[in-house]
Amino acid sequence: MSLQIGIVGFPNVGKSTLFQSITKKQVDKANYPFCTIDPNIGVVAVPDERVEALARLTSSIKKVYTTIEFVDIAGLVEGASKGEGLGNKFLANIRDVDAIVYVLRVFGNDNIINTRSNIDVLKDKEILEMEMILKDIETAEKRLASLEKEVKSGDKNALKEQEILKDIYELLKQGKSANEIDRNEEDMKIIKGLQLLSTKPRMYLLNGEEKDVSEEIINIFKKNNWLYLIMDVLTEADYADLPSEEREALGLPKEPKLNELIKKAYELLSLITFLTTGSDETRAWTIKRGDKAPKAGGAIHSDFEDFFIRAEVINWQKLIDVGGFVTAREKGLIRTEGKDYIVEDGDVIEIKSGK
Repeated sequence: MSLQIGIVGFPNVGKSTLFQSITKKQVDKANYPFCTIDPNIGVVAVPDERVEALARLTSSIKKVYTTIEFVDIAGLVEGASKGEGLGNKFLANIRDVDAIVYVLRVFGNDNIINTRSNIDVLKDKEILEMEMILKDIETAEKRLASLEKEVKSGDKNALKEQEILKDIYELLKQGKSANEIDRNEEDMKIIKGLQLLSTKPRMYLLNGEEKDVSEEIINIFKKNNWLYLIMDVLTEADYADLPSEEREALGLPKEPKLNELIKKAYELLSLITFLTTGSDETRAWTIKRGDKAPKAGGAIHSDFEDFFIRAEVINWQKLIDVGGFVTAREKGLIRTEGKDYIVEDGDVIEIKSGK
């Protein structure tokens, strides 16, 4: 499962420094707008203590983590939806990602050019999201115009899409994101096919120290259930590789906030991890929350989904606690589950198939 998270924001808010820190990939982060023109893409492993613990338990030769691709996209400016700055290129790059991390500047540093008149995290958030909405309005208008001919010909699918798109269009014109529409699962598949920018799941990285963010701002984010993380990107870039003991000695959190960001980005996409483990390999696998056991089998190999018989399942912590599969079987802790079993995060699974 290839997943992409786009890193977006105004120029010089710390996007490329963040990207470099996450992926350890050198990018041009010179102190001027639009230094990053083509998207830089880097693949990162999702930190997972469960892989480490299970690999020790079963003496695995190899450890394989789930991964996410981070895409560093060129800085956006107000008016991007009308082609300002690198507008059209910027917005086209966002269309390809699965979710977005908005980097919002809260730090004060006169040595780093601020392309905005002042530091206003809520205003910056509003402008970024409005640019997405304005582009979606343009997309909706074009699509509605092209649907007219199909609707007149009696195409029922076109009629259904037109009905949904008209509702979305009215929502967008009110300045609301397309993801605020409430539709059933079938309709949501149609909406996803439209590739509207404002339907993308999102989180907000407030780039600065805790002291740079007022309690009022934090309360607003919490009240609106906006997923956010406060992180001093430059500090993380400087100290991300230090061992936990050295980090603590410097007064830094034991675990890098970069790890927290990667985990939150993973959760943002409503993903969970199940695991397989043995002497050859311990591996983390990615599926959608709510997926059933055959889908987990399909993540490993398509035959496991097509010819699924059953799954043998145990929670990773229970397996660790009893010391391995032999004792787990003796105690009856390994469950046999059928095709309707909904996989839970942290399940250790062995799939039995007919092929």
